[in-house]
Amino acid sequence: MAEDWQQRTALLLGDEKMERLRRAHVLVVGVGGVGAYAAEMLCRAGVGQLTLVDADAVQPTNINRQLPALHSTIGQAKVDVLAARFKDINPELQLRVLPVFLKDEQIPALLDAANYDFIVDAIDTLAPKCHLIAEALRRRIRIVSSMGAGAKSDITQIRFADISETYHCGLSKAVRKRLQKMGVKRKLPVVFSTEQADASAIQLTDEEQNKKSTCGTVSYMPAVFGCYLAEYVIKRL
Repeated sequence: MAEDWQQRTALLLGDEKMERLRRAHVLVVGVGGVGAYAAEMLCRAGVGQLTLVDADAVQPTNINRQLPALHSTIGQAKVDVLAARFKDINPELQLRVLPVFLKDEQIPALLDAANYDFIVDAIDTLAPKCHLIAEALRRRIRIVSSMGAGAKSDITQIRFADISETYHCGLSKAVRKRLQKMGVKRKLPVVFSTEQADASAIQLTDEEQNKKSTCGTVSYMPAVFGCYLAEYVIKRL
């Protein structure tokens, strides 16, 4: 029956923890390969309120790894595809979708617009990623951030760590340097991979907005990163 859809989760977590999840509001920024899986796992776990931010529409090259990407959804906004899907999973879900490319100056208003219990950062563009992290840490809003899943294929090397403890990850290094320049010194929990990136799977590009390179990807890597992010959030809520 429809009302029993959370029965198995409640059996594991118990009623009190399920109620905490129902009362929680999580902001997910970036719903591509990593963020969409994180958001869906939060939805299926019973998180009661989600805000999704992403300006991108589904492209054919997304189909190999991204949850909203199907041949039938090409050209549609990713947040709209996920909104319909998530409401079908949990009709009682309170959902806000923002199909916008998050610019640095917009981030304070976004974070002040609601009382978020957690933020999932799955942005793959350096400047807005670092500004989101910095503003969240300044406000003491709990946040977990995804580092780079591209050009990697070994899921056994995915880890939780503070960003200061990451290695073999170009995005982590770039984020660390940018945050230091911004004067951000607080700890930042991240999901990253200790695997060395495959240099032959990286090519320079000028076809994508705000990206200097494109990395080869395989179906399961971004999904597992997303599941790690969701676990981190659910256990702390």
